[in-house]
Amino acid sequence: MVVETIERSCEGSKRRHVNGGDIAVPCSGEECSNGDINVAPGVSAKRARVSREMTFEDIYGADALLNDDDDEDDDCDWEPVQAPMEFVKWCCVNCTMSNPGDMVHCCICGEHKESGILRHGYLASPFFKDTGLIEVEEKYGGSSSVTSSTAVGFDERMLLHSEFEVKAQPHPERPDRLRAIAASLATAGVFPGRCLPINAREITKQELQMVHTSEHVDAVDTTSQLLYSYFTSDTYANEYSARAARLAAGLCADLATDIFTGRVKNGFALVRPPGHHAGVRHAMGFCLHNNAAVAALVAQAAGAKKVLIVDWDVHHGNGTQEIFEQNKSVLYISLHRHEGGNFYPGTGAADEVGSNGGEGYCVNVPWSCGGVGDKDYIFAFQHVVLPIASAFSPDFVIISAGFDAARGDPLGCCDVTPAGYSRMTQMLGDLCGGKMLVILEGGYNLRSISASATAVIKVLLGENPENELPIATTPSVAGLQTVLDVLNIQLEFWPSLAISYSKLLSELEARLIENKKNQMKRKVVRVPTWWKWGRKKLLYNFLSARMISRSK
Repeated sequence: MVVETIERSCEGSKRRHVNGGDIAVPCSGEECSNGDINVAPGVSAKRARVSREMTFEDIYGADALLNDDDDEDDDCDWEPVQAPMEFVKWCCVNCTMSNPGDMVHCCICGEHKESGILRHGYLASPFFKDTGLIEVEEKYGGSSSVTSSTAVGFDERMLLHSEFEVKAQPHPERPDRLRAIAASLATAGVFPGRCLPINAREITKQELQMVHTSEHVDAVDTTSQLLYSYFTSDTYANEYSARAARLAAGLCADLATDIFTGRVKNGFALVRPPGHHAGVRHAMGFCLHNNAAVAALVAQAAGAKKVLIVDWDVHHGNGTQEIFEQNKSVLYISLHRHEGGNFYPGTGAADEVGSNGGEGYCVNVPWSCGGVGDKDYIFAFQHVVLPIASAFSPDFVIISAGFDAARGDPLGCCDVTPAGYSRMTQMLGDLCGGKMLVILEGGYNLRSISASATAVIKVLLGENPENELPIATTPSVAGLQTVLDVLNIQLEFWPSLAISYSKLLSELEARLIENKKNQMKRKVVRVPTWWKWGRKKLLYNFLSARMISRSK
């Protein structure tokens, strides 16, 4: 499983580029001794595969080096001694993008290079050095952590899971993700304060084997004996990662039990590493153990007969789908970018519906492009997610809450806002008496994920924030087409979708006709040139003047 390992005796390494990719090379001399390296083929990366596999260093760009190796003599008798040119850069704490050293604000997200986002979360000003907050939210009276019906699972030991090697480009799945969300919740007085904390425990091997093979569990545990290791080119582990993964799964399992048995009404698992890409036998896509799958099976062990998992991470949860694709007691619904299989991980087409008796219990809403926003997501919830979920009638709801479809995310490139996430949470809250567990998955823009997570937790607390999103939304043509494709496939398993399908099909036809008419209107009608010199000279001047005025 572990495709690259470095023994503890190796204290450092250097990296070089070979054919556009990175390999680790042990240092020589005093820096390192007895360094062993095993690199296996077939690694995968958390991005769309175009012509070759890409790592994050390929995507974001490696360091630029300017070297002048010209050794030819010239006619100059003297040259001033020049210091070598050095490119100084800094990586944005918010989005990890590289910026020239003379810039103060990130050229991608606009965040100040010394902003206070890790101290105050999204409430810190993005424009200035850490000098204070954008706003101070009201500290609500209401419930306290003693009487709260909403629980939050968090443990600082999960922050120890990080990429060992210090690279020019920070890994997007980094400890700062949890720090920013925790800072936002603390600044807003939500947690600690209004939510009940859950004591963390490490999940047992027996519990993990409900989901994963014993070989997979052992492979993850083995990483605790290594300085650092990689399951895939972008799925790293250090000596603390196995414990972090066990803590994350343990928190999700205990939250599921407490929610289903009524000790708390709902909960939010503020955990990492994420889990929805982890399958029965493999770790990938930054994920080691599948936290949502563990929570679902633990809830069933506590008495839940039917569990709904809604996955709104921008990437398809291929691991969760694999685990439950033959299980009729767990309904898995995923909304994600797909683009014909060209967006990572390439799975999640609309016709992937389950197998071996589980057909219809896997529902994929595969967006055909980037830039998808609130209106398309809410429209899909209204016409796909809620109708199928209501017909399924679950006893327990789990949200795999990746916030990488949020506006500003460097990997997702979509446009969902905190208001959109809070609306989707509200829509699911009416199912099964509100017994809901929200589990953090992806999301790599700190400002976006902290604002979105805070908005979701406030909904769990029972707040009804002012939401400018209309109840009835008009989707994009691409979004409407995607929803129709899904309905057409799922009709076989959920006949109640027939009326909605017919109505939306008529709506799409009307939209296409309207678009065609608008295109016809935009065509420029030219006045015949020969009118300019004939009896229609006045008419020519009149029409020409009107066309010019309309074009301005």
